[in-house]
Amino acid sequence: MNIYQHFRNEERVFVDQVLDWKQEVIVQYTYKLTDFLDPRQQDILKTIIGKDEEICLSFWGGTSYTERKRAMIYPSFFELSKNDFQIQAFELRYPRKFITLEHRDILGSMMGLGMKREKFGDIILNSEVVQLMVAHEVGSFIELNLQKVGQAKVKIVPINEEDIVETLEEWTEESTTISSLRLDTLLSGMYNISRTKSSLFIDRGLVKVNWKTVEDGAFQIQEGDYFSVRGLGRSKLLSIAGSTKKGKIRILFGRKK
Repeated sequence: MNIYQHFRNEERVFVDQVLDWKQEVIVQYTYKLTDFLDPRQQDILKTIIGKDEEICLSFWGGTSYTERKRAMIYPSFFELSKNDFQIQAFELRYPRKFITLEHRDILGSMMGLGMKREKFGDIILNSEVVQLMVAHEVGSFIELNLQKVGQAKVKIVPINEEDIVETLEEWTEESTTISSLRLDTLLSGMYNISRTKSSLFIDRGLVKVNWKTVEDGAFQIQEGDYFSVRGLGRSKLLSIAGSTKKGKIRILFGRKK
Protein backbone atom coordinates (compact mmCIF):
# COMPACT_ATOMS: atom_id res chain seq x y z
CA MET A 1 0.00 0.00 0.00
CA ASN A 2 1.29 3.44 -0.93
CA ILE A 3 1.51 5.46 2.28
CA TYR A 4 1.38 8.75 0.36
CA GLN A 5 -2.21 8.15 -0.74
CA HIS A 6 -3.34 9.15 2.75
CA PHE A 7 -1.78 12.60 2.53
CA ARG A 8 -1.70 15.65 0.26
CA ASN A 9 1.19 16.23 -2.11
CA GLU A 10 2.36 19.23 -0.07
CA GLU A 11 2.60 16.99 3.01
CA ARG A 12 4.98 14.49 1.39
CA VAL A 13 8.12 16.29 2.62
CA PHE A 14 6.93 16.01 6.22
CA VAL A 15 5.81 12.39 5.68
CA ASP A 16 9.31 11.54 4.40
CA GLN A 17 10.79 13.22 7.46
CA VAL A 18 8.60 11.14 9.76
CA LEU A 19 9.61 7.95 7.94
CA ASP A 20 13.29 8.91 8.41
CA TRP A 21 12.71 9.50 12.13
CA LYS A 22 11.01 6.13 12.43
CA GLN A 23 13.85 4.32 10.68
CA GLU A 24 16.45 6.11 12.81
CA VAL A 25 14.79 5.03 16.06
CA ILE A 26 14.35 1.41 14.92
CA VAL A 27 17.86 0.95 13.52
CA GLN A 28 19.83 2.87 16.15
CA TYR A 29 17.72 1.90 19.19
CA THR A 30 17.60 5.57 20.12
CA TYR A 31 14.91 8.20 20.57
CA LYS A 32 13.89 11.20 18.44
CA LEU A 33 12.62 14.45 19.93
CA THR A 34 10.92 16.71 17.38
CA ASP A 35 10.36 20.44 17.35
CA PHE A 36 6.88 21.74 18.20
CA LEU A 37 4.27 20.33 15.82
CA ASP A 38 0.85 21.67 14.95
CA PRO A 39 -2.16 19.31 15.38
CA ARG A 40 -2.17 18.29 11.71
CA GLN A 41 1.48 17.23 11.92
CA GLN A 42 0.66 15.35 15.11
CA ASP A 43 -2.12 13.52 13.26
CA ILE A 44 0.35 12.52 10.53
CA LEU A 45 2.74 11.08 13.13
CA LYS A 46 -0.11 9.13 14.72
CA THR A 47 -1.08 7.70 11.34
CA ILE A 48 2.46 6.61 10.46
CA ILE A 49 3.85 5.62 13.85
CA GLY A 50 0.97 5.40 16.29
CA LYS A 51 0.23 1.69 15.79
CA ASP A 52 3.79 0.45 15.27
CA GLU A 53 4.67 -2.31 17.73
CA GLU A 54 8.43 -1.69 17.57
CA ILE A 55 8.39 1.91 18.77
CA CYS A 56 6.29 4.26 20.90
CA LEU A 57 4.99 7.78 20.32
CA SER A 58 4.17 10.46 22.90
CA PHE A 59 3.39 14.18 22.82
CA TRP A 60 3.85 17.00 25.32
CA GLY A 61 3.51 20.74 24.97
CA GLY A 62 4.17 21.98 28.48
CA THR A 63 0.72 21.05 29.82
CA SER A 64 -1.92 18.50 28.94
CA TYR A 65 -4.10 21.08 27.14
CA THR A 66 -1.57 22.86 24.92
CA GLU A 67 -2.21 22.64 21.19
CA ARG A 68 1.31 22.69 19.74
CA LYS A 69 3.39 19.83 21.12
CA ARG A 70 6.79 18.22 20.77
CA ALA A 71 6.76 14.54 19.87
CA MET A 72 8.99 11.81 21.22
CA ILE A 73 9.52 8.67 19.13
CA TYR A 74 11.28 6.02 21.20
CA PRO A 75 11.86 2.27 21.73
CA SER A 76 9.43 0.51 24.06
CA PHE A 77 12.16 -0.06 26.67
CA PHE A 78 12.80 3.68 27.04
CA GLU A 79 11.40 5.15 30.28
CA LEU A 80 9.95 8.50 29.28
CA SER A 81 9.48 11.52 31.55
CA LYS A 82 8.17 15.04 30.93
CA ASN A 83 11.69 16.43 31.28
CA ASP A 84 12.73 14.48 28.18
CA PHE A 85 10.59 16.82 26.06
CA GLN A 86 12.91 19.71 27.01
CA ILE A 87 10.30 22.48 27.20
CA GLN A 88 10.82 25.73 29.07
CA ALA A 89 7.85 27.86 30.13
CA PHE A 90 8.16 31.64 30.45
CA GLU A 91 5.88 34.43 31.61
CA LEU A 92 5.99 37.93 30.14
CA ARG A 93 5.98 40.73 32.68
CA TYR A 94 4.83 44.08 31.27
CA PRO A 95 2.88 47.21 32.35
CA ARG A 96 -0.56 45.59 32.28
CA LYS A 97 -2.45 48.73 33.35
CA PHE A 98 -1.46 50.60 30.24
CA ILE A 99 -0.91 47.99 27.51
CA THR A 100 -2.85 45.08 26.07
CA LEU A 101 -0.81 42.41 24.31
CA GLU A 102 -2.34 40.24 21.60
CA HIS A 103 -1.29 36.88 20.25
CA ARG A 104 -0.13 38.33 16.92
CA ASP A 105 2.02 40.96 18.69
CA ILE A 106 3.88 38.31 20.65
CA LEU A 107 4.18 35.99 17.65
CA GLY A 108 5.58 38.85 15.55
CA SER A 109 8.17 39.76 18.18
CA MET A 110 9.31 36.14 18.50
CA MET A 111 9.66 35.77 14.75
CA GLY A 112 11.43 39.13 14.64
CA LEU A 113 14.24 37.60 16.70
CA GLY A 114 14.88 35.19 13.84
CA MET A 115 13.12 32.35 15.64
CA LYS A 116 11.64 29.49 13.66
CA ARG A 117 7.98 28.89 14.51
CA GLU A 118 8.80 25.26 15.26
CA LYS A 119 10.98 26.27 18.22
CA PHE A 120 8.13 27.57 20.36
CA GLY A 121 4.76 26.14 21.20
CA ASP A 122 1.60 27.72 22.55
CA ILE A 123 1.34 31.40 23.37
CA ILE A 124 -1.07 31.47 26.28
CA LEU A 125 -3.13 34.56 27.01
CA ASN A 126 -5.43 34.35 30.01
CA SER A 127 -6.81 37.71 31.10
CA GLU A 128 -3.64 39.80 31.52
CA VAL A 129 -1.30 36.83 31.91
CA VAL A 130 0.96 36.01 28.94
CA GLN A 131 2.99 32.79 28.92
CA LEU A 132 5.17 31.06 26.32
CA MET A 133 6.21 27.46 25.78
CA VAL A 134 9.61 27.22 24.07
CA ALA A 135 12.17 24.55 23.23
CA HIS A 136 14.80 24.38 25.96
CA GLU A 137 17.63 24.80 23.45
CA VAL A 138 16.48 28.35 22.59
CA GLY A 139 15.28 29.35 26.06
CA SER A 140 18.40 31.29 27.03
CA PHE A 141 18.38 33.15 23.71
CA ILE A 142 14.77 34.25 24.18
CA GLU A 143 15.32 35.22 27.80
CA LEU A 144 18.22 37.41 26.77
CA ASN A 145 16.81 38.96 23.59
CA LEU A 146 13.03 39.30 23.91
CA GLN A 147 12.87 42.72 25.53
CA LYS A 148 10.02 44.38 23.63
CA VAL A 149 6.66 43.35 22.24
CA GLY A 150 5.41 46.09 19.98
CA GLN A 151 6.12 49.27 21.93
CA ALA A 152 5.93 47.54 25.30
CA LYS A 153 9.03 46.70 27.28
CA VAL A 154 8.79 43.17 28.64
CA LYS A 155 10.70 41.02 31.06
CA ILE A 156 10.94 37.27 30.57
CA VAL A 157 10.63 35.15 33.72
CA PRO A 158 11.05 31.35 33.73
CA ILE A 159 8.16 29.52 35.42
CA ASN A 160 7.41 25.95 36.48
CA GLU A 161 4.69 23.72 35.09
CA GLU A 162 2.44 24.31 38.10
CA ASP A 163 2.53 28.07 37.37
CA ILE A 164 1.15 27.70 33.83
CA VAL A 165 -2.37 29.10 33.58
CA GLU A 166 -5.15 26.89 32.31
CA THR A 167 -6.76 27.82 29.01
CA LEU A 168 -9.09 25.00 28.14
CA GLU A 169 -10.90 25.53 24.85
CA GLU A 170 -14.09 23.62 24.28
CA TRP A 171 -15.09 22.13 20.96
CA THR A 172 -18.68 21.69 19.86
CA GLU A 173 -19.63 18.96 17.38
CA GLU A 174 -22.11 19.84 14.68
CA SER A 175 -23.31 18.38 11.40
CA THR A 176 -24.55 19.79 8.13
CA THR A 177 -24.79 18.96 4.45
CA ILE A 178 -22.80 20.54 1.63
CA SER A 179 -22.93 20.22 -2.14
CA SER A 180 -19.21 19.58 -2.70
CA LEU A 181 -15.84 19.29 -0.97
CA ARG A 182 -14.64 22.67 -2.23
CA LEU A 183 -13.19 24.95 0.43
CA ASP A 184 -15.62 27.82 -0.24
CA THR A 185 -18.59 25.45 -0.04
CA LEU A 186 -17.37 23.84 3.16
CA LEU A 187 -16.77 27.16 4.95
CA SER A 188 -20.21 28.33 3.90
CA GLY A 189 -21.76 25.27 5.51
CA MET A 190 -19.66 25.17 8.68
CA TYR A 191 -19.85 28.87 9.49
CA ASN A 192 -23.39 29.39 8.18
CA ILE A 193 -22.41 32.16 5.79
CA SER A 194 -23.07 32.67 2.09
CA ARG A 195 -20.69 31.15 -0.43
CA THR A 196 -20.00 34.68 -1.71
CA LYS A 197 -18.86 35.72 1.78
CA SER A 198 -16.72 32.61 2.24
CA SER A 199 -15.08 33.34 -1.12
CA LEU A 200 -14.24 36.86 0.05
CA PHE A 201 -12.52 35.50 3.15
CA ILE A 202 -10.50 33.14 0.97
CA ASP A 203 -9.59 35.76 -1.67
CA ARG A 204 -8.38 38.16 1.03
CA GLY A 205 -6.00 35.60 2.50
CA LEU A 206 -7.98 35.23 5.73
CA VAL A 207 -8.38 31.45 5.56
CA LYS A 208 -5.88 28.81 6.65
CA VAL A 209 -6.12 25.08 6.06
CA ASN A 210 -3.83 23.04 8.29
CA TRP A 211 -2.02 26.25 9.33
CA LYS A 212 -1.27 27.32 5.75
CA THR A 213 -3.02 30.18 3.94
CA VAL A 214 -5.15 28.96 1.03
CA GLU A 215 -6.50 31.46 -1.50
CA ASP A 216 -8.22 29.02 -3.87
CA GLY A 217 -11.94 28.52 -3.28
CA ALA A 218 -11.87 25.30 -5.32
CA PHE A 219 -9.27 23.76 -2.98
CA GLN A 220 -10.43 20.20 -2.20
CA ILE A 221 -10.75 19.54 1.51
CA GLN A 222 -10.24 16.18 3.21
CA GLU A 223 -11.38 14.47 6.36
CA GLY A 224 -9.23 15.59 9.31
CA ASP A 225 -8.41 19.03 7.90
CA TYR A 226 -8.20 22.00 10.29
CA PHE A 227 -9.52 25.44 9.33
CA SER A 228 -9.04 28.96 10.60
CA VAL A 229 -11.07 31.94 9.36
CA ARG A 230 -9.99 35.28 10.74
CA GLY A 231 -12.86 36.71 12.76
CA LEU A 232 -14.91 33.49 12.68
CA GLY A 233 -12.70 31.11 14.63
CA ARG A 234 -11.36 27.63 14.08
CA SER A 235 -12.90 24.35 13.07
CA LYS A 236 -12.06 20.80 11.99
CA LEU A 237 -13.69 18.42 9.55
CA LEU A 238 -14.18 15.36 11.72
CA SER A 239 -15.76 13.02 9.20
CA ILE A 240 -17.48 12.75 5.86
CA ALA A 241 -20.55 10.72 6.75
CA GLY A 242 -21.93 9.71 3.38
CA SER A 243 -24.53 11.25 1.08
CA THR A 244 -28.18 12.16 1.37
CA LYS A 245 -30.86 10.95 -1.04
CA LYS A 246 -30.57 14.31 -2.84
CA GLY A 247 -26.84 13.86 -3.39
CA LYS A 248 -25.67 16.23 -0.66
CA ILE A 249 -22.56 15.34 1.35
CA ARG A 250 -23.18 14.89 5.06
CA ILE A 251 -20.31 16.08 7.27
CA LEU A 252 -19.53 16.12 10.98
CA PHE A 253 -17.33 18.98 12.12
CA GLY A 254 -16.01 20.53 15.31
CA ARG A 255 -15.87 24.24 16.15
CA LYS A 256 -14.05 25.96 18.98
CA LYS A 257 -16.30 28.00 21.26
